[in-house]
Amino acid sequence: MPKSKIHPDARSALDGIVEDGMTIAVGGFGLCGIPEALILALRDTGKKGLTIASNNAGVDGWGLGLLLETRQIRKMISSYVGENREFERQYLSGTLEIEFCPQGTLAERMRAGGAGIPGFYTRTGVGTSVAEGKEHREFDGVSYILERGIHADLALVKAWKGDASGNLIYRKTARNFNPMAATCGRVTVAEVEILVGTGELDPDQIHTPGIFVQRIVHNPHSEKRIEQRTIRTPGTKG
Repeated sequence: MPKSKIHPDARSALDGIVEDGMTIAVGGFGLCGIPEALILALRDTGKKGLTIASNNAGVDGWGLGLLLETRQIRKMISSYVGENREFERQYLSGTLEIEFCPQGTLAERMRAGGAGIPGFYTRTGVGTSVAEGKEHREFDGVSYILERGIHADLALVKAWKGDASGNLIYRKTARNFNPMAATCGRVTVAEVEILVGTGELDPDQIHTPGIFVQRIVHNPHSEKRIEQRTIRTPGTKG
């Protein structure tokens, strides 16, 4: 009988697979769709020297910001880092390495890695610091740069709904990076809000097929935090 992919909690879902120096792809966009329970469990492993590929690094005190506080991250491959003061402090002090990557390019690098594509050419970043040290090539008189696919040792993703076989469905903004991150990990662990039996999901609605997912943890009590709140002053218009 096949071994169940379902684990009782996030800590057991990561047991035996996290090592120092790993490259880990993490899904989410801002604080939307982040695998918060798995991030907490990753912090609790105490493993260090990690390279994290993720759109951003959370905020101070939440998301991947928790791993920055414990100095477990050596390098970030990310697009947007403007909401995290600890990120800024470590970068400016030289203790954190950053590989800036445009959002669309980062998503495609994860997708390419999951599809077995070693690299691709893109116009995005040509003429900027993003292009420094990268191969340039012209197609039809236009300059492109070579970007490498991301092959992560581990991927941590968050889905709205999943089944016992690891088939996943995401909602709205959570689809920006989670589906691509799920494919590029040698091992992928999925955190799901709603867990159903195999066969209960509409096949036409599945975003990540279960073949990409090795472990699942059910977290029905996801914490919905707001990354940045902007409110209108009472009595003003607009």
